[in-house]
Amino acid sequence: MIKRTLFFSNKATINTKNEQLVIKTSNREVTVPIEDIGFIVLEHHEIYITIPSLIKLSENNVAVIFCNQKHMPTSMLLNLDNHHIQQEIFKYQINATEPLKKQLWQQTIKTKIKHQAQHLQLLNKPFEVLNYYESKVLSGDTTNMEAAAAAHYWKHLFDYDFKRDRYGVYPNLFLNYGYIILRAAVARALAGSGLLSTLGIHHHNKYNAFCLADDIMEPFRPLVDLKVIEIMNNFEEQELTTDIKAELLKVLTETVYFENAKSTLMVALSKTTSSLQQCYTGNIKKIIYPDLWN
Repeated sequence: MIKRTLFFSNKATINTKNEQLVIKTSNREVTVPIEDIGFIVLEHHEIYITIPSLIKLSENNVAVIFCNQKHMPTSMLLNLDNHHIQQEIFKYQINATEPLKKQLWQQTIKTKIKHQAQHLQLLNKPFEVLNYYESKVLSGDTTNMEAAAAAHYWKHLFDYDFKRDRYGVYPNLFLNYGYIILRAAVARALAGSGLLSTLGIHHHNKYNAFCLADDIMEPFRPLVDLKVIEIMNNFEEQELTTDIKAELLKVLTETVYFENAKSTLMVALSKTTSSLQQCYTGNIKKIIYPDLWN
């Protein structure tokens, strides 16, 4: 089932009744079944949402994203008790060996570079060297093929001299927003699979509560990059307008492809994080990442 994403950029009051969200604005009142919601983005600072609403949303694994005064996502509400054997899964995750984590990181980076190559090929840009970099990724990516691939990828992705910088000029702000939404989606899927987002397989930072989400989102970044290019081709604005944010949120419903099936990204992330959980428990050896293009 495709979950809905609700984006609030104006004043609203949000309550709950009979497993529904009751949303009141200045000119109307609507209800939405909570079970149909995957994400809520709260951007306006005069949105009033009740504690029972937040509890209901959390119980249904809805990722509630809060924005700061600059209208950028800054924090997130996630369920901390979302799996029936969560304590047992935590134990496996905490006790994961370094060789296992290095193997999982190798798989993740190989998939990321493969997707970057496919994206460049889709745009008729030089991509062949990325296939070489992918073939040279070692356990733990100790030779940092990720960085070598990124240098080539960003050099050729756009039709002008572009520097990827978190605080850089257009379209970096579009990329940042899209990555934040992707990160939230991965964190939601990890919580649903009973995993701790804090404990990464590669990223380690005592100030980062979402290290594992930062790991697992890597192969999916090119979907955001593609959406940003589409926006650049269809919008003249270079600032994050409400319409552009709505376009970036559509990344969550993009179709991706597994070996014998296809699904939306939001659903696929749950399959990927479930496979990661099984890697920790020893049931399988590889994370199941989908192809981003058929």
